[in-house]
Amino acid sequence: MASLQLRGTRGSHFCGGILIHPSFVLTAAQCLQNTPHNLVNVVLGAHKLQEPEPTQQEFSVAQVFQDGYNAEKDLNDVLLIQLSRPATLNAFIATVQLPQQDQPVPHGTQCLAMGWGRLDTHGPLARVLQELNVTVVTFLCRQHNICTFVPQRRAGMCFGDGGGPLICDGVVQGLHSFMIKGCASRQYPDFFARVALYVDWIHSTLRRVGAEDSPRASPPPTAPVGSQPSRRPVGGVLDRGSSSPNAAPRPDVGDGPTRPLPHAPSHGAPGDRPALYSTPQ
Repeated sequence: MASLQLRGTRGSHFCGGILIHPSFVLTAAQCLQNTPHNLVNVVLGAHKLQEPEPTQQEFSVAQVFQDGYNAEKDLNDVLLIQLSRPATLNAFIATVQLPQQDQPVPHGTQCLAMGWGRLDTHGPLARVLQELNVTVVTFLCRQHNICTFVPQRRAGMCFGDGGGPLICDGVVQGLHSFMIKGCASRQYPDFFARVALYVDWIHSTLRRVGAEDSPRASPPPTAPVGSQPSRRPVGGVLDRGSSSPNAAPRPDVGDGPTRPLPHAPSHGAPGDRPALYSTPQ
């Protein structure tokens, strides 16, 4: 797990990301849309962002790569960050597998979302890394997104979780992009950029800049839908009120056709990006 922070200000987290190669972090394009990359540091191996933990490694940003990001329509919300030097991989910092190009993620798949974002819509950023079990759903979703929902209680993404990963069976399938009507509205799912649409672009970009080893791609999926998501080392994750990984989708959630979004998505102000949010029902 990566934290994007303003350079020179410890703990000034504004977006998440995930390490896919020792020299590259994958995040959301919105995160650096209005922030020059030379003002950003990337922190890996963190658990408590406000403390200088021995597991942390900090990097500046060498360069960034987009793939046709459209902020108005929330399309292609992916960004590759090249770090100033390769990360040292260890028990706290590991690369995550990419999916196969165009690999589907079926309705009902159980996944893990994580981040340091706000604890509620108007609350503070999380002090420690949070994670939440979520269910992939198709209601109100779009073909170029993966959408998730937490059945039976109010929980989900919030401001500060933008760019954070959606991990399904050990594979990064999504990057958090936007919400509708605030954090954990229970009316709308959370929207992630679908990483599987950009795998060929990622490999092409890394080859173009001379990265020696391409990121690992996942093998074709063979595990049954609904299997327990694997948890890779992310610097000591705190489980904040996770629901059961085998919880069933909400009864009114179905595999209907894609429909247009009825409300403008919520991104927050610049530097205040879409955090995991969980409250009692």
